[in-house]
This record gives sequence, C-alpha cells and structure tokens, in this order.
Amino acid sequence: MTSHFGAYEQESIGATGVDPEGDVPARSGRWRLWRRRAGRVGLVLAVALLLPTLTAALALRLNYTGDPKDGTYTRDRDAIWLGHAWVDGRKRDADVTALGRRLADTGIRDLYVHAGPLEHDGTLPRSRYPRARWFIDAMHRAAPGVRVQAWLGDKLASEGPDGLRLDDAGSRAAVVRSTRQILAVGFDGAHFDLEPLHSGDRDYLTLLDALREETRARDVPLSVAAHQIDPLPALHSVAGTLTGHPKWWSQKFFGEVARRVDQIAVMSYDTAMPLENLYGGYVAQQTSLALEVTPPTTDLLMGLPFFHESDIGHHESAETVSAAVRGTRLGLSRTDPGRERFGVALYVDFAAKERDWTAYREGWVR
Repeated sequence: MTSHFGAYEQESIGATGVDPEGDVPARSGRWRLWRRRAGRVGLVLAVALLLPTLTAALALRLNYTGDPKDGTYTRDRDAIWLGHAWVDGRKRDADVTALGRRLADTGIRDLYVHAGPLEHDGTLPRSRYPRARWFIDAMHRAAPGVRVQAWLGDKLASEGPDGLRLDDAGSRAAVVRSTRQILAVGFDGAHFDLEPLHSGDRDYLTLLDALREETRARDVPLSVAAHQIDPLPALHSVAGTLTGHPKWWSQKFFGEVARRVDQIAVMSYDTAMPLENLYGGYVAQQTSLALEVTPPTTDLLMGLPFFHESDIGHHESAETVSAAVRGTRLGLSRTDPGRERFGVALYVDFAAKERDWTAYREGWVR
C-alpha cells in the first residue's frame, strides 16, 4: 500500500495527522487500522507464496547433494538430435567423417536426424529430405552400429487454431502413412516430437498404438521426445488453468506413453531454473520420476542441454551439461542404478560447443 492511501491522508489531514481544527478525524484512525490489517494480510500472502517456493528450492538443492554410485555411467544407449542440414544437401562426406570421429569415443547409438516437419494434415513432402538416403548410407559406413532415426514432428493445435489436430482420425492416419514413407527410405527408426502435447491426451496414445504396429512390422524402434513430469502433484493442471499451457505431464501419463514406445527421451531442459544446483536437483528428481514408471523393456533417455541461449525458460549459466549429467547420475543411483536400458540424449548438434562434449565425455562416458 503506497500511493493512493498515502496521498489521501496527506490531503485530508496534513503531514501531522491532525486536521486544521486540531482534532484527529475518526476516518483517519479507520484508514490506519485498515492499512495495518492490509499489511498483515499482504505479509501472510507473501509468506504463503514464498514458503512453498523456498521449500521446493531447498528440496531441489538437497536433491543435488551426495555422490552418485559407481558404475552409473553410459550404457552405450545414448542419442543425439541432429539438425535438418544432414538431409537437405548442406552436408558433405567430410562432415559425415567428422561426425563419425566425434561419436567414436562416446556412448551414442542413436541419431535423431530432423527429416520433417510434418504438414498440419499429417503428410510429409518428399522434398523435405532429398539427401536422406545418402546420409543414412554414409553414416552407416562412418559409424557402424549407429542407428539413424527420422526425427518427425509438428506444432499441435492444442493451444491455438493452427497445427496438427490429433483428434482428427484422418490426420493421425496421414502421420502413420508418412512414417511408412520415411522408413521406406531406409531409416533405422522413427522419432516423434509433437508439441505442445497436453497430459492425458488419449488421441496421442491412439496414434502411438498405430505407429507401433508400423515400426514393429519393420523391426525398427519407435521413439518419442517427452515433456517433463509434474515435480509437484497435479502441477500440470494448475499450470493449465493459470496459463493455458500445462507444461508438465502427470507421472501416470508419462508411464502410459513409455509403455507404448521402444524409446522415450525426456526434454529435461528449458526448466527456468536460475541456479546450477537447482537445475541439477531438478534433473535428479525428473530422472527418478521417469524411472519409476518406465518399463524395463523401454529405453529411457534424459536430455542434456547442448545449446546456448538465455531467456525466461532457459538460463545458460544454470542449465549446464555438467549439472544435467550429475543430476541424471544421482537420480539413477537412488532409483535403479543397475538399469541397462538407460542413457542420455544430447540436444542439439548444431548449437553444441566443445565444452559440452567434454562435460558429457568426462561426466558420463568415462
């Protein structure tokens, strides 16, 4: 309370609080009483809002303490997202050779190379990936054993009028046909990133069931990029009500998705965490939450931020590869240290710096 009520008192009774006749008006006393009560209410509200924030921050900070267990390193099931330049003609043989050398001393087995995006009706123009066959063959020669998956995605019409509509059966059928089309080129799997995808979307689960039939028929993996899991119960519902953008998935929905795919990669970045230890604790929590509901037959990958920018959702100084790796190892150590089908996924090749690769190798690959 500042300008309005302060100005009213100054104008009514002067700076001393006494009117020109020498009496303190009753109204002035009521205003003071009101202000004291308003101040107390404001203090209570501030504490009510601040305490949960401080409690959550303390919990994340504590989550980042301790030592990861021995052996919580790469299981040689890691992945990296690659940009569109690898399939549109901008890359050449020398680039593939250099990438093969880069991968040689890592645990990376899967490459998610951007071959889309899909059209809003679910179709995929062949003009989007003119050099895909060349890249697949060249990569298999440069890095035998590495799988080249087609990374497909689109903006969903979940928060606005434009985008792919998963509630339209025709669009879902078109996505399945597009997957069949891209796999016929020779890709070793299909990786999907559809956003923003709201928790509990049954149409998405229906699409995954159809896609799984397609990939199983070809004996290749179905992989998806996944939203983060509610760090607090039902937080996605609260965020959806307040902002219209329910950023998180419920843990139950995450498990439903994980049971329908061969590989699920958590986009464990863009967390808005302001400090490195809070981000690391958050990743540790996310790792544990995901491990609890991902079946042992599904590869679970935790995302590492191989990009550099600072905005409201991502603070470069906080979201470091080192913090993400340590958080991943802590979560793995506490929840399922012996799990084999586990790894990390690096986002993204064209934005990575040498220090990102070093932190990944030293912290996770060993």
